[in-house]
Amino acid sequence: MALPPVPATATHLLADAAARAPEAEALVCGDRRLCYAEYAGCVGAFATELRALGAAGERVATVLPNSLEACIAQFAVQVAGAQLAPLNPLYTDRELGQILADAAPRIAVVDETLADRVAPLARAAGAQEVIVVGGSSRRLDAARAGALPDAPDPGALALLQYTGGTTGRAKGVNLTHRAIMTNVAQREALLPTRGGGERILCVMPLFHSYAMAMGLYLAAYARSCLVVLPRYQPQEVLRAIARERITIFPGSPTIFAGLMAHAEFASTDWRTVHTCYSGAAPLPEDTLRRWRDAVGAPVYEGYGQTEAGPVLSFIPVGGAVKSGSVGVPVPETEIQIVDVETGTRVLGVGARGEIRARGPQLMSGYRNRPQESAEALRGGWLHTGDIGEVDADGYLFVRDRKKDMAIVGGYNVYPREVDEVLFMHPDVADAAAVGAPDAYRGEVIRAFVVLRAGARATPEDLVAHCRANLAPYKVPASIECLPALPKTTVSKTDKQALRAQAAR
Repeated sequence: MALPPVPATATHLLADAAARAPEAEALVCGDRRLCYAEYAGCVGAFATELRALGAAGERVATVLPNSLEACIAQFAVQVAGAQLAPLNPLYTDRELGQILADAAPRIAVVDETLADRVAPLARAAGAQEVIVVGGSSRRLDAARAGALPDAPDPGALALLQYTGGTTGRAKGVNLTHRAIMTNVAQREALLPTRGGGERILCVMPLFHSYAMAMGLYLAAYARSCLVVLPRYQPQEVLRAIARERITIFPGSPTIFAGLMAHAEFASTDWRTVHTCYSGAAPLPEDTLRRWRDAVGAPVYEGYGQTEAGPVLSFIPVGGAVKSGSVGVPVPETEIQIVDVETGTRVLGVGARGEIRARGPQLMSGYRNRPQESAEALRGGWLHTGDIGEVDADGYLFVRDRKKDMAIVGGYNVYPREVDEVLFMHPDVADAAAVGAPDAYRGEVIRAFVVLRAGARATPEDLVAHCRANLAPYKVPASIECLPALPKTTVSKTDKQALRAQAAR
């Protein structure tokens, strides 16, 4: 399958939309609305300001909730020739401090509600400027007539997306303009949109790779409207569907399940919605069936990773929908199943092994992590750490994870980071966290600890300690105190035994 046109950079993507559909509605957030000419003008004005502050060739961190400011700022950073580092506003000071220290941004763009907390952390990490936006501080849609500056080099780094790590520290994924924009076109090839005719609802957090790929960039490529909700609230989502005449709804298993459980779901008018996407976590077959029967629109499930731009495969529009499958590779992408021991022996149809992928959308590597980069990228292949199989038609099925990771409500959580936080507590002698099945979130974290002799900390105390140091979705749903953790024959913590115990 041939690729549709590939924009060279984010500048080209937005400039093309503004040139071809200047008066088309581009962004909606509450009562704030922008057409594409205004959108490009806002981005151009802020990008020019960032360049004057020395952003080009540097990194700019954004800590912004879903808003018009988030959309404008994320485009403007890349248009300015800087590398965007979008960070989760829910992160604690500990988490933000570690990531900012690794990113070493020259500039930080921070929401007004977070400025008192984040600004000192950004400056401690070397940021020379902290720009506060939102609320009564500054609206980035105030200046709507800025010209887009000259486009950056397509091979330059455009995005520094942080993802969890097995060591307990987040890893920064380096992606170029060329990689990101190629992936935008790859997605379009399998999931074609109606240019100028879509209205896409964004309820996923815009700092996340899924929301950027299937919301921010998708809308601009389609010259269509992105309707942004500040946060996920089921009632507001359902009302926005009808009010804004939504045509495309990207979601996740947790969102689909939560909406179907809401009292207003049955009375919501879904007639304008013709396509739904599911990503970020495996979609249970029962959820897929119930959603499709109730809404009447197909759900196209895909698979990817931050390291892959992020889209690797999707159920193609008009293609076969196979239960449990995440579709076929996007164009110019190869997916193979290899043995888990060496990662070099390619397995046949129906055999299970590690999923590896090769294509132009892959990351350049992890920032400041040469050893982990070399381990993930071997011989031009990205080794995903996921276990899967491919059928005779080339459809991919993800069966398990090789690496120690849980997906909680669509977010990747590495239990090792939870372990490290528990070890920070003075009463904890040993600790281990694992992912456990959960009917609503897909998985939750459950932790087991061994207390020091004479310690009096309760599970509730330890949960409170985790809340102070971890984003809410990483906090264990339960913590159980044990006399000792189970060990393997080589004296390592037996995570398999703990997972079995957590699943009871």
